[in-house]
Amino acid sequence: MLGILISLILLMYLAYRGISVLILAPVLSLLAAGLSGGAPILATYTQVFMEALGGYVIKFFPLFLLGAIFGKLMEVSGSARVIAEWIVEKVGQKQAALAVVLACGVLTYGGVSLFVVAFAVYPIAAALFARADYPKKFIPATIALGSFTFTMTALPGTPAIQNAIPAPYFGTDAFAAPILGLLAAVIMFTGGVAWLNMRIGRARAAGLGYGEEDQYSAIAALPPTVEDNDPPFWAAILPIFVVIGLNLILSRFVYPAMDFSYLAEEIYGGIVIDDVRGLWAIITALTASILVLIGLNWKRFSGTLNTTITQGVNGSFLPIFNTASEVGYGTVIASLPAFALIKNGVTGIMPEVPLVSLAIAVNALAGITGSASGGMSIALEALGSTYLELAELANVSPELLHRVAALSSGGFDCLPHNGAVITLLAITSLTHKKSYVDIFVVAVAVPVVALITVIVLGSLFGSV
Repeated sequence: MLGILISLILLMYLAYRGISVLILAPVLSLLAAGLSGGAPILATYTQVFMEALGGYVIKFFPLFLLGAIFGKLMEVSGSARVIAEWIVEKVGQKQAALAVVLACGVLTYGGVSLFVVAFAVYPIAAALFARADYPKKFIPATIALGSFTFTMTALPGTPAIQNAIPAPYFGTDAFAAPILGLLAAVIMFTGGVAWLNMRIGRARAAGLGYGEEDQYSAIAALPPTVEDNDPPFWAAILPIFVVIGLNLILSRFVYPAMDFSYLAEEIYGGIVIDDVRGLWAIITALTASILVLIGLNWKRFSGTLNTTITQGVNGSFLPIFNTASEVGYGTVIASLPAFALIKNGVTGIMPEVPLVSLAIAVNALAGITGSASGGMSIALEALGSTYLELAELANVSPELLHRVAALSSGGFDCLPHNGAVITLLAITSLTHKKSYVDIFVVAVAVPVVALITVIVLGSLFGSV
């Protein structure tokens, strides 16, 4: 157990210091294996760590790839900027925080990578905050609220990887427990926006402003502008509707009505359609949206389409291998004898209420790894079948398990060593000291409140 604890502490600290998880995950997992009582190092690396890493890539690479391509096409075509600035125009510049949250939310719900959204929306957010003379230190939390919370784990149908991972474990799809998901989204959105507005109001009352030292102060008087070659709003938003609408139609109506009996053959894994319909629906929806996006912006991509797609492809590699490495790390930890104590301890917490046990396990592992998708994958790979059995005994629906698992991944994942948090602070040229408190409230504390609410209501009224 001490070996596991040492490796976890080093993982969090060294990741916070900026060392790549591609190096940390294998090294520290092997350190834990070595300290656990003589586990064979090379065999653990090739047969446990790399097997788990490869399995994750095989299962989820299409989602990372298509999502990265779609996001890059939305960015280069100007569609992301058009949507963001349309929302700003409708909401009003005096509601800068709300406008930025909505812009990020629409883009991430439509399938644009949160990293792409952060890069695309930050200049608009900076101009809005500078114009309103709101302190810049609140921008990271505002972007985090719109990108890392309700559109990532709560809204039904979101193509985020965090909403896709539970599907093959529980035989569900991205629209699992839609009413409870919407309720959680409302809690995150309203709670987060209320916190930001309160904090901004207090800062303004104390005489704090944007700050003259930043480059965006110089454009405070300039209105947001749409470039001449940008698409009209309907063309910018249509691919997002394609993603959401086609995902729903395929997962709930088309695939369940088709004959997939051939999946029972050994060559296809001996599965049933419920094992893959959630993934298939998102893959198909993203592919269709990419084709629609290219068709609507063909002239805008003149001479740059191949380069743009290549950039999207390249942009998918680091995120998936970072996450897959964390899954490999967790699988090694799960293979050690001491993990049995952790597993028994976690599942032993209110086993008659598997939703609580599942929430604790996913939150703990997401916090340890600093990754929502990585932590949830580790938890479900090790304990998914256990929770499904407990849920059946407790008469809890798989859809409710799906939604609780997804929501739990978006709680303690955003601790200071989280890669998205570090990237966001780098984009905005701010520090943990200046901005992390507000990130913690909107991306950790409020989502945990939403999770608790869903667990209580789901336990009382079931999956809705």
